Amino acid sequence: TIKWIMRMRRLLFLSAALAFGCVSVADAADVKIKITKKYINFPVSHKSDRKTMEMSVKGGETCRFVIRLAEGEPDYWTFRDVSALKGKTVTLTYDGSGEALAKVYQDDRIAGGENMYKEKYRPQYHFTTRRGWINDPNGLIYYKGKYHLFYQHNPFEREWENMHWAHAVSTDLVHWREMPLALHPDTLGTIFSGSAVIDYGNTAGWNSKDGTPALVAFYTSAKGIQRQSMAYSLDEGMTFTKYEGNPIIDSHEKWQTNDTRDPKVFWYAPGKHWVMVLNERDGHSIYNSVNLKDWTYQSHITGFWECPELFEVAVDGNGGNKKWVMWGASGTYMIGSFDGKTFTPDGPKLCNLNGSAYAAQVFNNIPANDGRVIKIAWGRISFEGMPFNGCMLLPQEQMLFNTRSGLRLASRPVREVEQLFTKVYSGEDLSMRQANDVMRQFDGDDVLRIRMTMHLSHATDAGLSYRGQRIVNYDMNGNRLNGEFYATDDPGSMMLTADVYMDRSMAEVFVDGGMYSYSMGLDVRSTSKEGYVFWGNNIKIRSLEVYKVKSIWDGYAE
Repeated sequence: TIKWIMRMRRLLFLSAALAFGCVSVADAADVKIKITKKYINFPVSHKSDRKTMEMSVKGGETCRFVIRLAEGEPDYWTFRDVSALKGKTVTLTYDGSGEALAKVYQDDRIAGGENMYKEKYRPQYHFTTRRGWINDPNGLIYYKGKYHLFYQHNPFEREWENMHWAHAVSTDLVHWREMPLALHPDTLGTIFSGSAVIDYGNTAGWNSKDGTPALVAFYTSAKGIQRQSMAYSLDEGMTFTKYEGNPIIDSHEKWQTNDTRDPKVFWYAPGKHWVMVLNERDGHSIYNSVNLKDWTYQSHITGFWECPELFEVAVDGNGGNKKWVMWGASGTYMIGSFDGKTFTPDGPKLCNLNGSAYAAQVFNNIPANDGRVIKIAWGRISFEGMPFNGCMLLPQEQMLFNTRSGLRLASRPVREVEQLFTKVYSGEDLSMRQANDVMRQFDGDDVLRIRMTMHLSHATDAGLSYRGQRIVNYDMNGNRLNGEFYATDDPGSMMLTADVYMDRSMAEVFVDGGMYSYSMGLDVRSTSKEGYVFWGNNIKIRSLEVYKVKSIWDGYAE
């Protein structure tokens, strides 16, 4: 009978797992694994429905998540780093197919890891996670020579779910190494966005006896109700202890909404207190604390949505003249002043970006002798058919400049990225035909940097395309750059300068020295035989530089 056949198939799968000598079976959907390897590998199929899995260790916290375990051939494999559990027995309880559960196995290698970072559409110099979904950057902080990037992550699927904080570190903002998962869902809910600080003054009382300051993470606990929580680490973010007094802020009743999330915390030296900027309902609220545990509401400003930021920036590079900038997830910002309790804008909201960028955050704890304000934004880009989704855009320095229209925020890739580029062509005063002759030799390069200044002359529409997709598209009649209004600071200028970063299946573009930027995913299904093509009526390319790019994953070994 069919039932008998299915039972036999299930027993065969379980027998195969037992043959590895590391698995015992309590029942069809309950597997025990004594951890002797670094990873547990999970087969994923998007033909399968999501089912709940619990991963538990005696005496430890139970982790619950949903996953699409494959009964047949998986679309890809995801994994969980269990190196910290060696010698312990992990119980996996699954409310789906026992056959699918039997395919889960442990190994010292990630399943499919031999092709890691070599996948067809994997960006080569933008950060992407090894497996699964990523979105908002969280807890950006510099500490002891390392930049720490925490981020929203579903480790078990390439779609949004199971929000954890994942963790990657870098010494140069360019080459990143993924660490084990940092924060896991708990009884208060999944782990939404937030920030991190170094508590040098031991204000929370968590610093070690040897003087090691605590790295304290603030995040939103989301389980129907959104509330604010925190955790601390004494080993540079490798392991965290959640505060027993969580949640530290529960304001959903006050605001009559669940939209209370994404705490950004920083030290305000003039007032000798901590500041939290928190998105609540229709804008950003400001709270103060002296011990990181007890917070007092101070003020609220409307007109922002999600992922608040508030930071101080030098005007025209003058450290003696600074202004405060507040922004939200969409990239809109206000320039103004801040007294530690209230942000007062000088004028209306502005915006200097478009495209895939969202939920940018700036690094805390950048050394004073560096002086830069550095942000990273999530690139909302889908990588078709890949075992990962989403990316981080290039790290960018934030600067304020006086313009004819007043103070404006500019964003430029940090100087550290220059190590990746080698100039292979430079020319000036080229006709469109001459420029296209130059670019023809790069038609097969989908990882490239192109710097150019175009003189539009008679053209009302001009730009640069790749495989039929318009990467730079400037309409002078409507002053629209890739569909959005943009006008240079020079009235009546016919020039447009663009710094174009092509990265396999995505592009990031910085215009006029970073006064405007945008990013996009590329149409990987395009059948166009065209490579890089300039178009426009009688345009001139006043300057053109082309750079080859070195992959940040060169030499990577799992």
